[in-house]
Amino acid sequence: MDSQINIKRSMEWKEFETTFSVKLNQQQKEAVQSTKGPVLLLAVPGSGKTTVLVTRLGYMIYCRNIPPESILTVTYTVAATKDMSERFAVRFGEDMAKRLEFRTINGICARIIQYYGRRIGKTPFELVKDEKTTTGMLIRICQDHGMGYPTESDLKNVRTLITYIKNMMLTEEELQKLEEESDIRIAGIYREYCSQMRAQNLMDYDDQMLYAYKMLRMDPGLLAYFQKLYPYICVDEAQDTSKIQHAIIALLATESGNLFMVGDEDQSIYGFRAAYPEALLSFEKNHKGAKVLLMEENFRSNAKIVEAADKFIQKNTLRHEKHMKPAREAGTDIREISLKSRKAEYVYLMRVAQECMTRESSLQKNGMDARKAETAVLYRDNECAIPLIDLLERKNIPYRMRNAELSFFTHRTVLDVENIIRFAMNPKDTDRFMQIYYRLKLFFRKEDALRYVNLSKEKDMAVLDAVLKYDNLEKYQEDNIRNLRRQMERILKMTGDEAVDQILTYMGYQDYLKKMGMNANKLEIVKMIGSRVDSPEKLLERLEELRKIIREKKTESDCPFILSTMHASKGLEYDTVYLLDVMDGILPEKVLVNPRTASKEELETYEEERRLFYVGVTRAKNQLNVFTTNKPSKFCSELLGKRNLRENRQKEYAGIKKWGDYSPAETYGVKENGMYHGSQKQPGKSYQELADALGEGMIVKHKKFGEGVVVDMEGDHIRIQFGDNVKNMDLKVLARLGMLEI
Repeated sequence: MDSQINIKRSMEWKEFETTFSVKLNQQQKEAVQSTKGPVLLLAVPGSGKTTVLVTRLGYMIYCRNIPPESILTVTYTVAATKDMSERFAVRFGEDMAKRLEFRTINGICARIIQYYGRRIGKTPFELVKDEKTTTGMLIRICQDHGMGYPTESDLKNVRTLITYIKNMMLTEEELQKLEEESDIRIAGIYREYCSQMRAQNLMDYDDQMLYAYKMLRMDPGLLAYFQKLYPYICVDEAQDTSKIQHAIIALLATESGNLFMVGDEDQSIYGFRAAYPEALLSFEKNHKGAKVLLMEENFRSNAKIVEAADKFIQKNTLRHEKHMKPAREAGTDIREISLKSRKAEYVYLMRVAQECMTRESSLQKNGMDARKAETAVLYRDNECAIPLIDLLERKNIPYRMRNAELSFFTHRTVLDVENIIRFAMNPKDTDRFMQIYYRLKLFFRKEDALRYVNLSKEKDMAVLDAVLKYDNLEKYQEDNIRNLRRQMERILKMTGDEAVDQILTYMGYQDYLKKMGMNANKLEIVKMIGSRVDSPEKLLERLEELRKIIREKKTESDCPFILSTMHASKGLEYDTVYLLDVMDGILPEKVLVNPRTASKEELETYEEERRLFYVGVTRAKNQLNVFTTNKPSKFCSELLGKRNLRENRQKEYAGIKKWGDYSPAETYGVKENGMYHGSQKQPGKSYQELADALGEGMIVKHKKFGEGVVVDMEGDHIRIQFGDNVKNMDLKVLARLGMLEI
């Protein structure tokens, strides 16, 4: 659009609609035309909030004669500022877009600090743009406060807490309470970190906001300058804005009162980053004369998804009253895919990925855009996808990964297991011994452990051998050491997953975790990876390979099969969505039994869990699939409805037919009368029929061992998991004896 359109005269609405091809519903139109005073626009998923925000900017310029230079639009990320500017330019012209100011809150704060520095003739603090700059400092501080040598995962947790403290503007009392609730001595670490940063004349991005806020409060002239500069302020993704960010925006908007905030507290999922949805709930109280507008029509998802998602989120209490309404007709039912194990989920999704690539090839041959049929696998944490990545890489199946990160590989529990295995491989490794001795059932004091290390080096012997031979031990200590030595020798002859089980169960590591208040959840991921290798050594190699794969993975922008956390998926949409690991203990992490008796903190945490699930659900346009296992989720039952869950849900069980015989979109197996079957029960198959029908991830029934899941097949050999045990079997024998039912 030609930006030279005369803006000296005000356009009427009809002319504006015609000139810029504006098509809005009544709620959207009201939001666009509300340009004066404090306004909160609550926009449900898929309601077109970005379109409305961009259109509103054009309306302010062309219909209200507001100079574009006087409008500040605040976005959550740098990428969002670019996207919004480009979208404005497409509709209203590049020249006009250049006159508007799109900034992140940090971008605004940087400008405030720079201007203040010029006013007082003093150079401001230097901004640390790369965390590596302060890593050494933070390691030393953590060590000084009893953390030993912190891992990458430990440092990430510390940085997250520091960010939270600053963004939530915690008082000393609140800081002490946070320390009591965490496993880290964060209060002392935080104070020392701030002190050292100031001493070196440095500031991080969170400091940048704190300093800007302080300067605006201290200097009335500075505040007046920026209030006059930006008499109109628009804020996107307001539910993700932190307490300090809301405070800065409120200061800037105090004089004019023209504050337009767009968000949805139902989509606030960044509590760990100090998102402050309370600001939306108290908007009318905090801003005199404020009005709250709604955009409730969802244009993205089919009606069944919209109605189920709305019914689910209504049970949250910390929200404005609103209802998401479908603009589209009903489509495919939401499906619960119920499998016997998490491992079966990954095998199932491997097949889905294969189907995606086949479908993409077909679409491209017919000249169609494959991106319109994208399939996304969404999960709570990055680690949930690692076994799937392992499988896809082994099978050389393309995939696209969004916002992957590596903290799993440096988590304390993962490193502990790796160190125990490495010590088993090299019993003379004194460094490993010092890392693990107090995590196992040895009951050594540190001074004893150091003495045994020196003894091992002096005698050139394995550490445990040296202890047994040269030290005076109590009978129970000697028994513990002999047992540990046997276990170390034993695990080297096991498969990767068996070795992890042995470490947890028989070496005392599980007891250590309980004592420290930690869980073994991440080791379930390690076990799944370990089930595909035949030794602990191969497990270590594969973990390192996966770390490298994820670190170096290049984005395949045209790949239709996408892996993403639910957090990273916010604001995006996909034709088909699979929600992974929807089970109590993962999603939600902790079930709140009685919300009415819960503390404020417990309720806030649980409702954010619900919001995260809601965000995942509302990413799907046409098909939503929810994975459950033998640990079904309360969230899933609420989403599908209790009656539907019991009587009429589309419940799937993997591997009833040969994969090539059906589409993943079909319902292909149900549980009836205690038996899993497809169209019919098929006992007594011949060897060839059985070989052709079986595949990884299928649920089968053995006459002796009961139900199991096919782990893998190679020639005549098949591995089937029965409960916690994996059996190696001969397919010909199974067929001849009629031992296996599909």
